[in-house]
Amino acid sequence: MNESANKANRGLTARLLLMVAASFAFGFALVPLYDVFCEVTGVGSRAGLSRATDTGGTAAAEPRIVTVEFTASVPGSGRWEFAPVAASMEVKTGQLYETHYRARNLSGRDVTGQAVPSVAPMRATKYFLKTECFCFTPQHFKGAEERELAVRFVVDRDLPPGIDRLTLSYAFYDVERTADGTT
Repeated sequence: MNESANKANRGLTARLLLMVAASFAFGFALVPLYDVFCEVTGVGSRAGLSRATDTGGTAAAEPRIVTVEFTASVPGSGRWEFAPVAASMEVKTGQLYETHYRARNLSGRDVTGQAVPSVAPMRATKYFLKTECFCFTPQHFKGAEERELAVRFVVDRDLPPGIDRLTLSYAFYDVERTADGTT
């Protein structure tokens, strides 16, 4: 029995060491996996963010002034008040800007909302880079709570010449709502 117990212990030890080595290797693999995920989804891409903040270089187009309009909607819900603080702003391409949206929970209970962004015209979407946005995570509100939500963005200098006006629009949804509209 001693021999079989020793053999079982050696097998268990070997499997545990293999598991530790695999966990260590997986930890190193997370960084490139995250980069691939960001590249595929377009969210948080290091390349996109570095390109957005790059103000030097000879390949970049000259900065120009573009008007960015802000709109908001709350589809199918009377439980939110949601609107941009400023209706528009003139921005210089290649520079970082910040704007705010104001959201208020009209219900008397705690709720969670999620903003879904869109940029128009559609072909300008890849040139509008959000570096920080309330739309990246669900927003939790206490009953009747109101607050301002920030968006930081850069309009890429490579924006096609024919586009001089962009619209950033958000639709604000209740996260708890189901597909049929019930809570």
